[in-house]
Amino acid sequence: MPEERLHHTGLTVADLDRSLGFYRDVLGFEVVMSQEKQGGYFAAIVGYPDAHVLMAHVKLQGSDHRLELFQYLAPEPTRAEIEPRTIGPTHVCLVVDDLPALYERLLAAGIDSFFSPPIEVDTGANAGGLALYLRDPDGVIIELFQPPKT
Repeated sequence: MPEERLHHTGLTVADLDRSLGFYRDVLGFEVVMSQEKQGGYFAAIVGYPDAHVLMAHVKLQGSDHRLELFQYLAPEPTRAEIEPRTIGPTHVCLVVDDLPALYERLLAAGIDSFFSPPIEVDTGANAGGLALYLRDPDGVIIELFQPPKT
């Protein structure tokens, strides 16, 4: 059986620099690599013969899982509205140590795309934890989750 593990989650963004400003400068991700790709194997796997992207891999300290950010230069990108009830991938969840403090820091940084302030999880396996949703600059939903104290 081959090794199985989660390597990365891909997000298509409108402006790579703007998204790096959010993920790196606001949420604290580290840029692992960045590059430009055009044609070749990349065009073959995404199914666009003229594929041309700017891309970066970012990750949080202590995590092996990466977010892969793509800005399509070709073909022309399209936009889809993502809501929590949309079928398919709808959000990326980040575990945080102190959600109330992070929420205040994000508010002070001008982030205003929150669905709500931190909410206590009152049922299920994560009862006693805190969570909230916000949107990144392209509308991708990010969940910030503080696990319950054990």
